[in-house]
Amino acid sequence: MIASIPSPHSGTLDLGPLTIHMYGLMLLLAIAACIWLTGVRWVRRGGDWDLVLKVAVWGVAAGIVGARAYHDITSWNEVSSPKWKGIFAVWQGGLGVWGGILLGCLVGAFIVHREGQSVFRFMDAVAPGLLLAQGIGRLGNYWNQELYGKPTGLPWGLKIDFEHRVPGYETFSTFHPTFLYELIYDLAGVGILLLLDRRYRFKPPALFALYVSYYTAGRFVEELLRVDPAHHFAGLRLNAWVSIVVFALSTGFFVWWQFLRGGEAGPRRLGRRRERREPEGPTMAIPKGRVR
Repeated sequence: MIASIPSPHSGTLDLGPLTIHMYGLMLLLAIAACIWLTGVRWVRRGGDWDLVLKVAVWGVAAGIVGARAYHDITSWNEVSSPKWKGIFAVWQGGLGVWGGILLGCLVGAFIVHREGQSVFRFMDAVAPGLLLAQGIGRLGNYWNQELYGKPTGLPWGLKIDFEHRVPGYETFSTFHPTFLYELIYDLAGVGILLLLDRRYRFKPPALFALYVSYYTAGRFVEELLRVDPAHHFAGLRLNAWVSIVVFALSTGFFVWWQFLRGGEAGPRRLGRRRERREPEGPTMAIPKGRVR
């Protein structure tokens, strides 16, 4: 190998008597980034930070429970012994994004509704933040040397210590850094969502549906690379099938809600955010312009 990405030999950082689990620290950074971006977007929409913080407290707690529950249910054989303790060992990795997003969003939606605010508008405000958090959270997989891809000889191959190699791949030393692929993909998606939301008028929660479609499309490709143990159906990993189903549902909803559904929610067509000025008088030859 001419070059490769080294892996940390330990997933912890010892500061005297204090031991910091880097997987958990990455989760905290991801949560903080999501709260910050969501708060900025929600306040710009006329909301307040109090609601964002309330949603964060309850939504994050529910998200962690949902993410761990999804992992425990779908990968029970990977839960460390003793089982009663292993099901809670989130610092060892093992959080299913599907369960986390689902339960976290459900609880968050309940909080928003209880406060008398629009759930759909809040969903669009939080969408880029969730994608940002998912990207940052993948750094935890890097520290744990887990969920990497197939062996590769590319210069950016990720070096994995022998004890962390998946059975059957012990003779290989470098693998596709899927954590890095998803980090880059998610950060690019955050930029795309913010740009689209700035330039076009979406009918909430169309932007949230677009976020789900974007993520699941990339996750499907990632699942084709990963070699960690997983249940397979018809030659595909379980999470690949989940990506296909969720992508179809979210994309279908986006098209129907944004373009086909009528009513008072907004124009049926995806329109520019900028509005046209009307002529100020019958004798003024002023062309129609656009303002933000």
